[in-house]
Amino acid sequence: MALLVLLGGARSGKSALAQRLAAATDAAVILIATAEARDDEMAERIAAHRAVRPTDWTTVEEPLDVARAIAGVPQHACVILDCLTLWVSNLLLSGWSAQRIEEEAGRVAALAADRVAPTLVVSNEVGMGVVPAYDLGRAFRDVQGRVNAVFCAVADRSVLVFAGRALDLTPADDLIEMFGRA
Repeated sequence: MALLVLLGGARSGKSALAQRLAAATDAAVILIATAEARDDEMAERIAAHRAVRPTDWTTVEEPLDVARAIAGVPQHACVILDCLTLWVSNLLLSGWSAQRIEEEAGRVAALAADRVAPTLVVSNEVGMGVVPAYDLGRAFRDVQGRVNAVFCAVADRSVLVFAGRALDLTPADDLIEMFGRA
């Protein structure tokens, strides 16, 4: 399996599961972190993530150019990309259009899917709650959903993580095929 996408809500266990899966491989692990410490609370979150990360893993902090970060990783290293949600947020706040973000997501997803060693991509499922009250929130929710779909479309497997439990996400085309045989 080359590309696994882990989707879920906040504090659902996505990152912890990605770390457990990466630790189970015999490969060197490189974590591509997209978070930026824009305030004290986020700095604390980043510090907490760093504290539980194995010391022999390499961390690449890249809030915007994730394609370059993935392209720079040796093919036989396991990659954790954590997370798409902050990456999309960073791009929106940098002035990128939704269309440009989706195009870049396609490029990054293809790079991730073409890797030899496992690539574990962490992302939030943000469309299951209330409709955001502001334009930027709605734009973020919409583009994030499409970026998640872009990655899941090329992934070998996608899971939805709830309370540390992974639920397999069956591709819609597989369901259509199964329905047509019934």
